[in-house]
Amino acid sequence: MTGGSDILLLAGSAEARQIGAALRNQGIGVRALMSEPPRGSNPMPMPYELHDFGDLGGLTTQMQGCRAVVDASHGFDGIMTQQGYLAARQAGLPFVSLSRPTWDVGAGRNLHAAADVRSANAMIPAGARVFSATGWASLPGYLPFEGAQLFLRQTGRHDRRAPYDFVELVFGDPPFTVANEIALFERLAVDVLICRNLGGLPSRPKVDAAEALGLTTILIDRPAPPQGALVVRDVGAILDWVAEL
Repeated sequence: MTGGSDILLLAGSAEARQIGAALRNQGIGVRALMSEPPRGSNPMPMPYELHDFGDLGGLTTQMQGCRAVVDASHGFDGIMTQQGYLAARQAGLPFVSLSRPTWDVGAGRNLHAAADVRSANAMIPAGARVFSATGWASLPGYLPFEGAQLFLRQTGRHDRRAPYDFVELVFGDPPFTVANEIALFERLAVDVLICRNLGGLPSRPKVDAAEALGLTTILIDRPAPPQGALVVRDVGAILDWVAEL
């Protein structure tokens, strides 16, 4: 490898930790940028900084002295990926994005796809009790709400009040299991699950729980990657790409 000293990792997914640890074990310098503090008790295996990804110039500056940029951000942090790609092009750096395979909507009896939260909201039957794992920022997409109740999962503890009367916050700490999700959905008498089509195993239990209970599940489509960006599907492909730089 030639050029700068480090790999700049745009982090936010579970795979980002795996990539960072693997590269550091190979003696490759890695530093990470994140849009929000890391979740869970597992510490980041590399130095990281929080960055405003709306600041393209600042992001380009962050890339100075790096060899390449690896995007392993959250699958639905489209701004992070788009801005990372643009900044890498401005900095003249190689860029690769990790996008794990999504769940197959056709594989379940009650799985449906929606382009976004607003589209999913239009699919909710009148009077339904809905469990949403689409995040706080998605709430305006549920207006107007024709269901009876929207239970919004929150994995970060806070004391903010829900902005709409039909929303009830449900706090929980990952990792979640299918059995626990089944018990939760039964206790809340959920009819419909709405979540992002993240793919992978860590986020899958709620989908499997809904399937086991015969609930309708609406999966929000993942944002499209930047046009022209190299996209790979797993950690191994990322490590191979770095090795060939």
